[in-house]
Amino acid sequence: MALPAHQDPENHQSGIQRKRKHSPAVALVLSIVFAGLGQLYNRRYLKGAVFILVELAFLLTMLESINFGLWGLRTLGTIPGTDHSIRLLVFGVLSLIGVFFAVSLYIFNVLDARNQARKIQNGWKPAKIRETISAFYEYAFPYLMTFPGLLLMVFVVIFPLLFSVLLAFTNYNLYNSPPRNLVDWVGFSNFVDLVTVPIWQNTFLSVFSWTIVWTVVATTLQIGIGLFLALIVNDPRIKFKKIIRTVLILPWAVPAFVTILIFSAMFNDDFGAINRDIIIPLFGGGGLPWLGDPFYARIAIIMVQTWLGFPFIFALFTGVLQSISKDWYEAADVDGGSRMQKFRHITLPHVMFATAPLLIMQYAQNFNNFNVIYLFNEGGPPVRGQNAGGTDILISWVYKLTFDTNNYSMAAVISIIMGVIVSGFAFYQFRKTRSFKEEGEI
Repeated sequence: MALPAHQDPENHQSGIQRKRKHSPAVALVLSIVFAGLGQLYNRRYLKGAVFILVELAFLLTMLESINFGLWGLRTLGTIPGTDHSIRLLVFGVLSLIGVFFAVSLYIFNVLDARNQARKIQNGWKPAKIRETISAFYEYAFPYLMTFPGLLLMVFVVIFPLLFSVLLAFTNYNLYNSPPRNLVDWVGFSNFVDLVTVPIWQNTFLSVFSWTIVWTVVATTLQIGIGLFLALIVNDPRIKFKKIIRTVLILPWAVPAFVTILIFSAMFNDDFGAINRDIIIPLFGGGGLPWLGDPFYARIAIIMVQTWLGFPFIFALFTGVLQSISKDWYEAADVDGGSRMQKFRHITLPHVMFATAPLLIMQYAQNFNNFNVIYLFNEGGPPVRGQNAGGTDILISWVYKLTFDTNNYSMAAVISIIMGVIVSGFAFYQFRKTRSFKEEGEI
């Protein structure tokens, strides 16, 4: 009696031989020669057709544009008055992004062909087209949903970031502005000028040191005052807590730009209420130069930021303090613990554990707090021998370099430095949270 085909030893042996003849090397070479050929060799006809169509579309529609963009990125133009260097730089960045996606898809095509050939060689059989489409939909659904967001991020975040980084290595300023003049690549000369040319060196050191002082002092003050007020309001002996909390949160409810403009008028040297109604009646003289002297201007702007920032910290700490169990304080009372000991060993650890990442980001936010600096006095007053004001921080200095003096390349250099510093804050904050942990590790 004849055996079924799948039980016939000769057919089984020939099937094994066919599988062994299916070479991953052939699939690899075919996919390198042209995307999709390796998939056709593996009998994955739908996938192979998709890869072939994608590569044909890329070669027919985008290859010439990408070639032009890469040429423009390399040369930034050759004919003054005709070639626009910044447009060429934009096209070049877009070409780099296009090349990245094309190369990534091409590498995926090669690896996919080789891996599936190995699976076929080991006995795996490709599924039917309907089953393949169903499996692809289930596997790729999350990626399909996130792809629009990824595409938006490419053009909103990655493209401007790459453009700014590349701009830092050019001489794009008021005297080298297209289309009249061409922009040239200058390498690291802008970075060198920032720390060697006297006016740039003095300004950078002054602004950078003030930015650090501003960030640390203003943020620490708002955190300290917020914690102090939260501890007082949370004390069980305090009555009318709801009214007190409402009053303390009111500065947060008022739009920040309105508050800043009001304080700017109050600190005015000539007609401000601080000098006219407080300083002069109490101490005499002509008042303090709040807006005319860098030292007093910095003190004023730190006080304004403290006023703006403490309500959020107060609300944050109030919620954490109410979540601490009273049993721990009662146990500390039984053990004879003092108020300071209870604060040190119970209150502070719980508050910091719950809010430390947010507090770290408060420092990062104030490091780039453009609104307060610009709206209060536009970074003034002027300082001799510098091209930044006495209260300018890095972000407001970049704004002035960009819109006032059109020194785009140096502004890009400073932006890179700021980005590195803020990235350090963000990375440290993420490390302190669960952002980088998988679900099973939490």
